[in-house]
Amino acid sequence: MKWLEVHIDTNHTGLEPVETMLSALGIDGVVIDDETEFEDFLENNGQYWDYVDEDLRQEMQGRSRITFYLEAGDEGFAKLGEVRIALEELKKTRDDCGTLLMTLDDLEDADWENNWKQYYKPMEIGDRLLVVPEWLREDPKVRAGLAAGRVALVLDPGLTFGTGSHATTRLCLTALEKTIRGGERVLDLGCGSGILSIAALKLGAASAAAVDIDDKCRDVAYENAALNGIGQDTYTVRIGDVLGDAVLRADLGGGWQMVVANIVADVIIGLSPLVRPMLAPGGLFLCSGIIDDRAQEVADRLRENGWEILETRSAEGWFSYLCR
Repeated sequence: MKWLEVHIDTNHTGLEPVETMLSALGIDGVVIDDETEFEDFLENNGQYWDYVDEDLRQEMQGRSRITFYLEAGDEGFAKLGEVRIALEELKKTRDDCGTLLMTLDDLEDADWENNWKQYYKPMEIGDRLLVVPEWLREDPKVRAGLAAGRVALVLDPGLTFGTGSHATTRLCLTALEKTIRGGERVLDLGCGSGILSIAALKLGAASAAAVDIDDKCRDVAYENAALNGIGQDTYTVRIGDVLGDAVLRADLGGGWQMVVANIVADVIIGLSPLVRPMLAPGGLFLCSGIIDDRAQEVADRLRENGWEILETRSAEGWFSYLCR
């Protein structure tokens, strides 16, 4: 079945009258992108990132959008005509709703589920790892990599950060494959998809625990672990804020041979005095997600909290530090 994906560009003021107009035409299943919510989200959650793509900010500035779907048949096109007429009437009565520009795309049913997959390919990282989208396990490149002795890290890329494609994740994976010797206990703070802790297990760690503030990450990480043959006897995922929750930190305990945190500079700075009690003697703290213009600041704060930076890695404007 083919579908029409219809967009109406407006502004924050125009969202309610456009939504009301569509509802009067029997169109209630809509997706709303509100420019003010985007800006509010950036302003009130700045501790979770150091970088916002300027193209995205420019794209969202001054524009809100309503998206809905119609079947690409006679009824759908007839409904589209009704929407056009109603939009023209709205333009006559309201001059504060932005452009009210309507655009559309044709979609196949399969497009919604599968088109995004074309952007994920098997990816060799370092000397040992091969990140494999789960639908490409039989890909010739994957077979060749496994035959050459690489360790497959199978993932189902979704909405959760951590597919191996971002430089910060690659930096951590490269450090892990050079550091994990076998038998370690690994703690992954800000786990996202679970990619780092699962990689540690595939590289020979004995057990791992992962923590994230987003409750969606629990299911995603467990699903990715299962794709790699890893069960909850060796892998556990917790939801919570390690920075602010002393009870959670106490539950996680100590004795970890490695703590990994691929987050952002401010969180790593906040973690720097808290990670030491979690580590076994001689344990390592691997941190990444540090944009280049804050790399020196983070390094200074790590040293102030007693960390020796053993290795520094960088790629594409991002830094990671391996500390003891």
